[in-house]
Amino acid sequence: MAPVVRERCKASKLTGQLRLLSGRKLKSPHGIGTRPTVARVREAVMNLLRERLANSKWLDLCSGSGVIGCEALERGAKEVIAIESDYKSAQICKENLAKTRSGLSHQNYIKVIRSDVLKWLKSNSGENIKQFPTNRVNIEFDVVYFDPPYESNLYLPVLKALHSCNFLSEDTLVICEHAANQAFNPPKQWKTKFRRVYGQTALTALTPHRE
Repeated sequence: MAPVVRERCKASKLTGQLRLLSGRKLKSPHGIGTRPTVARVREAVMNLLRERLANSKWLDLCSGSGVIGCEALERGAKEVIAIESDYKSAQICKENLAKTRSGLSHQNYIKVIRSDVLKWLKSNSGENIKQFPTNRVNIEFDVVYFDPPYESNLYLPVLKALHSCNFLSEDTLVICEHAANQAFNPPKQWKTKFRRVYGQTALTALTPHRE
């Protein structure tokens, strides 16, 4: 599979400007807490997921600027739901997704939810599904992108909570970005599809294991 990684921006100040691979300009949150993905990495991600893009449904956890969701929209994603706890980042994510959608010919659905990711997952466990399109035939996502702060200790609790939700199929691909020097052992409810290391960043792709 093609190399995939979302690189972290280490600069103390960001330009406030991003460009999609198509050249479309987007906004970027300012400050060291944001981590926009560089163009070559986004291209690798889109190449890896090429067969999943058309009419796909995405869940972006800890979405930041929403740039990955925007790239997916441009390539035919039907739905992007982004979860982001930071108010400013969530507003920028909403603007970026809306701007990207406005220039597309195909119909799609976008939703940005400002919430703590664990609280949101737990409130949507079992049959209690909220804030999804009312005309959705099924509630299963094709891709879940999960990129929290590396030192947040969110990986295990989020993966456990995510597995308890009923919007995953056995083919749902969950992509987790984490530090390469960080031990990453997913809960037993998950199967590892692959792991790639790119410098200081690693990417692990998982699928849910059902009993």
